Amino acid sequence: MQVSELQRLRELEAENAKLKRMYADLALENSAIKDVFNRKS
Repeated sequence: MQVSELQRLRELEAENAKLKRMYADLALENSAIKDVFNRKS
């Protein structure tokens, strides 16, 4: 691998980790909203 390829790989890995955190946060928020909704009905 060349240096530019390694740099791009690291950038993609960082972006992937960020997206995974965003997904986890949204999944948790969605679960909390569902819990609140189910308690009201």
